[in-house]
Amino acid sequence: MRPSGRDLSEMRAVSIETGVTKHAEGSCLIKMGDTHVLCTATIEDRVPPFIKGSGLGWVTAEYGMLPRATNTRMRREAAAGKQGGRTVEIQRLIGRALRAGVDRVALGERQITVDCDVIQADGGTRCASITGGWVALRLAVNKLMKTGDVISDPLVDPVAAVSCGIYAGQPVLDLDYPEDSEAGVDGNFIMTGSGKLIEVQMCAEGSVFSRAQMDQLMDLAEKGVSELAAAQRAATA
Repeated sequence: MRPSGRDLSEMRAVSIETGVTKHAEGSCLIKMGDTHVLCTATIEDRVPPFIKGSGLGWVTAEYGMLPRATNTRMRREAAAGKQGGRTVEIQRLIGRALRAGVDRVALGERQITVDCDVIQADGGTRCASITGGWVALRLAVNKLMKTGDVISDPLVDPVAAVSCGIYAGQPVLDLDYPEDSEAGVDGNFIMTGSGKLIEVQMCAEGSVFSRAQMDQLMDLAEKGVSELAAAQRAATA
């Protein structure tokens, strides 16, 4: 019944290729089905003014979509002179999510910026960005540990995200665009590799949902994040 022919609890094919850029301290190209996102991590020996002198590190993120990531060309936000509200909301979400898996004391007073650039979009770009962003972050931190700049591993738990929703009356895992655009209920679940919740974004988009359906979506999300965390570990081993 799904347009892709997948089972209700089946993820799209996931691949994570690391070391895809020459200059970034950490980088990967994550593909979740036809959603492809380039994630890079940059280490800087500075922190935002509001935590300067605290001894705490900082992880932040920026997000953007290339003009032809979608079916029709989008105008570059730089040409418009400002970021759109959706972009700002997503990059704040990515930063919050990644920081939840970081021991900022162990990171030390430095900043890591994770850039997530959507090359091709087919639903779930923010989830792919968070999942790939953690891989880029992991690789950058590995370099800090290898050089001895960081002694104790500041990454306490992998962070990944997956979408779930109610499509054609059924709970489904990892929505692609045809499902996302018609889903009665749509949600994004950000979790740690050990199954702890970081953030849940849920909304009814045409039909309300019950507590029982919410529980079904949570179960699907746990399954999906578990699979994504395994892919993250394999990519960074």
